[in-house]
Amino acid sequence: MAGLSFEKKRAPRTVGYPAAVPVRVYGPESASVDGVPVVAAPGEEIQQAVLNRLQSLAISVGAPIHATVHDDLAGCVVPLEVSADGSSRVTGEPVRLTAPRTPGTAAPAHTTPSPPQAPADRFGPPPVMDARPVTAGPRDAGAGPGTASGAGTGAALGLGLPFDEPAPAQTPARGFDAVAEEVLGDGPLTETAEGAELLAEPLGRINEAVRAGRVDAAAELAERTLAEASAVFGPHHAEVLHVRELSAYIAYLGDDPVRACRLSLELAGLRRQARDGEAAYGNLQSAATAWRAVRDPEEGLRLGRELIGLWTELAAEPGPAADDPRPLEAARARMIRLTDRAAKAAQT
Repeated sequence: MAGLSFEKKRAPRTVGYPAAVPVRVYGPESASVDGVPVVAAPGEEIQQAVLNRLQSLAISVGAPIHATVHDDLAGCVVPLEVSADGSSRVTGEPVRLTAPRTPGTAAPAHTTPSPPQAPADRFGPPPVMDARPVTAGPRDAGAGPGTASGAGTGAALGLGLPFDEPAPAQTPARGFDAVAEEVLGDGPLTETAEGAELLAEPLGRINEAVRAGRVDAAAELAERTLAEASAVFGPHHAEVLHVRELSAYIAYLGDDPVRACRLSLELAGLRRQARDGEAAYGNLQSAATAWRAVRDPEEGLRLGRELIGLWTELAAEPGPAADDPRPLEAARARMIRLTDRAAKAAQT
């Protein structure tokens, strides 16, 4: 999807927040953001709950949110930036506490700069599903000074941040990142000339609603636009698939990760059938992003099996999915954790 970098096009901040929102991670199931408690829902990882709260703040102010994350279990403090589309990056050098803290112990008296280590308990690093490349843009995962000295920093902090070894610098934005750039940029809104005549106006209104934070209104507009486009062009037309991508992104913003994941998986399957491996991989990344936010472990297992099955098939073919097996391995690791959570939930 074409679109200018949305970092340059954001509306000015309209709500005052501190220069860096304080975040404290107390344990595997509890944290606070700006003094407000954050509790992980059943089946949800605390790092995802924290990132969701920071993303909501970014949406509400129309600008990236800067946070200082004090992770008691990982034993480190890290500066973080979270954008309205859910992407995040480390913006400075992590600072390691004198000793990782376990629940019930006193906080360390001082800090010393040092690369943080992954915590040893079950809070420790969740899967990295959508590692982003280092490029010249301000949104890139490796662009901040906190990632310049080594890869994997975000994962080592146990925050589930998309920081793994950088991909080649020319890798384009994919998944929800690409959709967000289009929504928040000023590039073309449609894929084809015939689509421009029918869809340019409604897509413009949908994007305007998203930029204004009116996610429910954007979802309703997207549903109507999708129905109209399907009736005119057919269900497999490029414009219809384009609107479905937008609908999946809006569902993710609207805290409906199950719908976002299902829509993205359906799109990935259709793109694979059309032998468009690049687009299918982007949809898989969107599905993976939404999947990580699914709270119910049973639902997570159902979606995870479908995600991994399709990802395995795509990885067996030439293309970007085959070039990097790590996200698929991370998804399988998360399935093990979900299986454990589902078993524990069944015993209660």
